[in-house]
Amino acid sequence: MEVVDLHCDVVSKLLEHPELSFIRPDERLDVTVSRLREGNVSLQVFALFLPDSLPLQPETLFRAAALYESGVLAHPDLHPVLRADDIEQARSSGKIGALFSLEGADALQGHFWALRLLRRLGVRLLGPTWNRANWACDGAMEPRGGGLTKQGKQLIAECESLGIIPDVSHLSERGFWDLADAATRPFFASHSNAYALRAHARNLTDDQIKAIIAVDGIIGVTFVPWFLTDRESAKIDDVLRHVEHICALGGKQHLAFGSDFDGIDKHVRGLAHPGHYPELAEALLRRYTPDETQLFLNGNAKRFLQKNL
Repeated sequence: MEVVDLHCDVVSKLLEHPELSFIRPDERLDVTVSRLREGNVSLQVFALFLPDSLPLQPETLFRAAALYESGVLAHPDLHPVLRADDIEQARSSGKIGALFSLEGADALQGHFWALRLLRRLGVRLLGPTWNRANWACDGAMEPRGGGLTKQGKQLIAECESLGIIPDVSHLSERGFWDLADAATRPFFASHSNAYALRAHARNLTDDQIKAIIAVDGIIGVTFVPWFLTDRESAKIDDVLRHVEHICALGGKQHLAFGSDFDGIDKHVRGLAHPGHYPELAEALLRRYTPDETQLFLNGNAKRFLQKNL
């Protein structure tokens, strides 16, 4: 079965480690083209998160976007996804769709002209922050737990006007509800799990999950071990527990996957890279029908993206 993966950190890893290569086979990366092929990944979201070692300013984002173009999109097997019809164009040409996301608006520094330029450079998804506080909002790990600032609400409005889909995965709980109140279009969580099963600040409460379902959004169940369980190691059954919980809340049509490959240094046993997606598919098929499994692996995400890009 084909797979859509809503989050990986290849670009950030390339920024932090220039000696790595996505264009040439380099198994120091979790995500490689050969592994995407092995896992039958038809569309991969590449997130742009700036490491702390880089200055948080618009020029850094533009340099990073240039690296995405030269260091990722230059691979002949990738097809950039900018519009809804690009998803099927990539598939029909035998290529892997590549969708560009901004994880953390810190370096925009409130400059919406920079966001408009990033949109021209391919950004179609945006998470306002990464765990911490910035000019737009508080993140999930910010102790004060604030919501969207006035500029943050303007950011969401600007995203909607540009056709950039907001991603709530790293927001504080108050920030989530501020975004839900401000949004007039569907939003999504690229890589978050169920708080009811693992009480981690990066996970979603049942009310948040229901709110995403209510706006016809999607939730990317992630393979970050410490978002799945409080045990020392995680296994595929832990992923399935979160799938089952979201389905029980009415999320069968709103569930996808966002691996966070290349953003983690520990992996779920049996899910170390995209080439292992068939193992997840087999596990899903032991509990769900082929049609349901296809929805989880690609159908829900494709429908959401085709409707909202």
